Amino acid sequence: MTIDLSTMPGSSARLLDSAGRKDMNFFRNRYVLGLTGVAGIGGFLFGYDTGVISGALLYIRDDFPAVKDNLFLQETIVSMALLGAMLGAAGGGWINDAYGRKKSTLLADMMFALGSLVMCAAGGPYVLILGRLFVGLGVGIASVTAPVYIAEAAPSEIRGGLVSTNVLMITGGQFFSYLVNLGFTEVPGTWRWMLGVAAVPAVVQFVLMLFLPESPRWLYRKDEKAKAIAVLEQIYDSDRLDEEVELLASSSMHEFQSNCTGSYLDIFRSKELRLAFCAGAGLQAFQQFTGINTVMYYSPTIVQMAGFTSNRSALLLSLIIAAMNASGTIVGIYLIDRCGRRRLALTSLAGVVLSLVILALAFILQSSSSICGSLFSGSCQGALGWFAVGGLALYIAFFSPGMGPVPWAVNSEIYPEEYRGMCGGMSATVNWVSNLIVAQTFLSIVGWVGTGPTFLIIAGIAVMAFIFVALYVPETKGLSFEQVDFLWKERAWGNQGSHESLLGAAP
Repeated sequence: MTIDLSTMPGSSARLLDSAGRKDMNFFRNRYVLGLTGVAGIGGFLFGYDTGVISGALLYIRDDFPAVKDNLFLQETIVSMALLGAMLGAAGGGWINDAYGRKKSTLLADMMFALGSLVMCAAGGPYVLILGRLFVGLGVGIASVTAPVYIAEAAPSEIRGGLVSTNVLMITGGQFFSYLVNLGFTEVPGTWRWMLGVAAVPAVVQFVLMLFLPESPRWLYRKDEKAKAIAVLEQIYDSDRLDEEVELLASSSMHEFQSNCTGSYLDIFRSKELRLAFCAGAGLQAFQQFTGINTVMYYSPTIVQMAGFTSNRSALLLSLIIAAMNASGTIVGIYLIDRCGRRRLALTSLAGVVLSLVILALAFILQSSSSICGSLFSGSCQGALGWFAVGGLALYIAFFSPGMGPVPWAVNSEIYPEEYRGMCGGMSATVNWVSNLIVAQTFLSIVGWVGTGPTFLIIAGIAVMAFIFVALYVPETKGLSFEQVDFLWKERAWGNQGSHESLLGAAP
């Protein structure tokens, strides 16, 4: 389907073409890059926390016998941060709108630092769980704030690349967490250092944020126009500045005239909004239920299940997995605007199914000594261990370029402007809830049915995800926001979609 909005009044394509401006390249403005880097520390902390607990849990079990013998308590230590993140993300949107992106980031840093120190000093598993809750609140607020703060300060022609660096910071934080885990394996108080060191980047970001401005768009909406323009002057040259201020004023005037506040009920009343939300929320749910954070949280444990019993060996192999995840994210950033979101997600899911089947077979064969002995003369345990680790690496190689960035990219562009925050927040909540369910149940399911069958279950879910993307997720590569809105209207109402207002027709 070809959509041409170039002749429509107010089309962003016409605005950009008529300006005749010189586009800004990715590295030209050091101010924007610096702002992106500082804001991205929130993504780094997000990734560090999701990665560090997997290694720390190996040593927490050794220090606290109650944890070692209780799978539910282990899952709670991991998943309490997810519960906090769910609450933080749910409240983070309101905090951002009421108090601004800068203050929200400062609050997230305080939660990170407080939680890290509580965990470091924990005398028992329940104090540790409390610290995980505080850190989770910081993760949730940061996951909402960092992308918005970067996007609202970024020039439009490099916004996608700059916002995508936040995803790279998340995977980079996960990789760094495995480095820290490996570095502290021989240090007294191993897991306390692993968890407590997160306070350092939180304090660094807090201090640096004190010297950075508030989002110019938030300032303009709050009628602090002089401050907003002063920030824009740091980003654009004089010719471009006039255009950006004019566009910002026009956007604010349209918002004022339309008096469109939007409500959560509208999302379920409007057919095109329902279609968009189902596609976005479905992607977020399948991102978690296809197992990515199971792999990241429990990869050292999975490696040990594969036969590598040494904590240090498990952490070293998990470090390689985390490095592949970060590298794959870079590949995804490169491909997402070239191959398209839909094709990238489908290719990713096909590879995920294959790798999960390999993992499942490795663990099923390893758990059956009779099969192992008859097929390999009793010498297959070590080979199957490496086979399982290879399946784990293949999983990351396929997942990270596709199903890693695609759900976040799609959710940032498929909703109308007045509903983008609400729908994006609801989809993020679906992601965190799904994340919580997976983290809370994975080890228990392994205990009930075994590791191999568990991975077969996840492979089945990945097949369902492939079908879902093929049927319900449209391609949005290269489309403006106006074109995406038109796409959903056409899907909802057919050829008359261009004549229907967002809420103007009965569903």
